[in-house]
Amino acid sequence: MTVSTTNGRVLIVGATGFIGQFVAEASLDAGRPTYVLVRPSSANHSKTHVAKALQDRGAILLNGPANDKELMVKLLKEHHIEIVISAVGGEKISDQLALVEAISSVGTVKRFLPSEFGHDVDRAEPVEPGLRMYKEKREVRRLVETLDIPYTYICCNSIASWPYYDNRHPSEVIPPLDQFQIYGDGSVKAYFVAGTDIGKFTMKTVDDIRTVNKSVHFRPPCNLYNMNELAALWERKIRRTLPRVTITENDLLSVAAENRLPQSIVASFTHDIFIKGCQVNFSIHGPNEAEVSSLYPNEPFRTLDECFDDFLLKMKDENTKHSNEIPARKPVVEALAITATCA
Repeated sequence: MTVSTTNGRVLIVGATGFIGQFVAEASLDAGRPTYVLVRPSSANHSKTHVAKALQDRGAILLNGPANDKELMVKLLKEHHIEIVISAVGGEKISDQLALVEAISSVGTVKRFLPSEFGHDVDRAEPVEPGLRMYKEKREVRRLVETLDIPYTYICCNSIASWPYYDNRHPSEVIPPLDQFQIYGDGSVKAYFVAGTDIGKFTMKTVDDIRTVNKSVHFRPPCNLYNMNELAALWERKIRRTLPRVTITENDLLSVAAENRLPQSIVASFTHDIFIKGCQVNFSIHGPNEAEVSSLYPNEPFRTLDECFDDFLLKMKDENTKHSNEIPARKPVVEALAITATCA
């Protein structure tokens, strides 16, 4: 099976989700023929809105569930799909098994990117209930490898935001304005990547022969922070110091043990990142691994500093909408609008 997919037709499963939207937009930005699988029964208005926005930009919507093997075989053949990217979430992870079997049956898909977009699930070992999701992702990996489907695993680590341990998508929430919750002693580091960069670099890997059958890790040096450094960065933005509250390892384990969704899953991942150091406690020099900054040294990442500038502006916009506007800080925003990026 060949691996050249330059300008090949891309099918994105889960494109209306949090990460999937960034990937779909990056595919469209790259001028690729982009197909989006949409579940016809979805009553989620926000997802419907995202699908419509992608369609308005040129994406072609296909209807159907990813776990219907016969339908997926039909769609892959009918639309001559060469690249399949899955960004399905939580409860839909196992739906990919039928999708993988369909890809194998068709035999013309030149690259498959399963729904990873986080940690290296073969290395990380979060407590339950997060471990259950990782086991499902491992099952998908093993089936892909058994069926000899060309793949790329995207291990992009954390989204560029303040890491709330009880919120599904922290990047939708402004960093704290009352107090910082620091995990452990706040010294364990993690990598933070903007959603737009996740999309951009993901699309670069799909027709790069250097990423075939490899895990691609996102480790931008400029976005390696611990909790104490994150807090200091945000304090410089808002020009005031906030009190710190320690969230201990036992605190996180207790929330995880409650088995409340999504809080318990997020707490288990937070424990794995900021207590166990799952993003930084291994090297990536193996033959089946690559680091994205090394692959594309001339492509910049958005810095976490820039992303926090966005939160500062969002905070002002929200205060304006609620008629409770804080004093304008235009000089501060201008002074802190750091333009440096990292490669």
